[in-house]
Amino acid sequence: MGGDLTVAITGASGRMGGELLSAAADHDDVGSVLAASRTPENVPSGDAPGAPDAVVEDADLGAALDEHDVDVLVDFTVPEASVEYLRAAADEGVAVVVGTTGYDEAGEETLDSVASEVPFLRASNFSRGVGALRRAVREAVAALPGYDVEVTETHHNGKRDAPSGTALTILDDIDDARGSGGDASGDGAERVHGRVGEQPREGDEIGVHARRAGDVTGEHEILLAGNEEVLELTHRAGSRGIFAAGALDAAVWLAGRDAGRYDFDEVLDADADDTDTDSQ
Repeated sequence: MGGDLTVAITGASGRMGGELLSAAADHDDVGSVLAASRTPENVPSGDAPGAPDAVVEDADLGAALDEHDVDVLVDFTVPEASVEYLRAAADEGVAVVVGTTGYDEAGEETLDSVASEVPFLRASNFSRGVGALRRAVREAVAALPGYDVEVTETHHNGKRDAPSGTALTILDDIDDARGSGGDASGDGAERVHGRVGEQPREGDEIGVHARRAGDVTGEHEILLAGNEEVLELTHRAGSRGIFAAGALDAAVWLAGRDAGRYDFDEVLDADADDTDTDSQ
């Protein structure tokens, strides 16, 4: 760690929390890390790889954010815990990067409130490859009006929400692209989750399929078929590390901005602009 940013990571004893700690330790712009966990004894310490500078129980997060002068909180936990962490961050004026998915209506209302108070960046997927996939999907769907669309996602057997947050985001992208291309109403196509019995396709429906197996990190496939041709767009994640790295890049980008909602696409665009400038 060698930068100036102070980052708080929730759920630090979990699988994704560990990936975030490792990514923070390797990030040039991160200077110190506060870890919060319900089981702080399970967070790396001492000389262990990814060990944070400080660890607190999640119940003490609010006071710790103030004590350690945290710039950005990064949250990849579960909805029930996440809303408490985000509320604590907003109360302390700390920016928030959120990768948690599966909130209920009350949780979404909390997110709206937090986003009105502090800089807030939420993404269902912080993979740069998924960002590129989403752009490709929007372009392909707009260019192929009338083609049938199926979305399939596969994750490890412990994933709680189905379809995945990334799949739902891609489905929204498809609806937006079809709407702009005149292929569907603004209300979006009907989403048919799996099929059983007699289920011929009807109209502009989108088939949605969620698979849970083994330790698959994440796979998303979009199939477009029509006019005697098939186009498949697929992204496979090799490890959770890619999501952690993207989330830390988002945290660095978000720090110091005005309160409000931001999108991971803005982080990707900023990096592309920097690359273009460096090449000139």
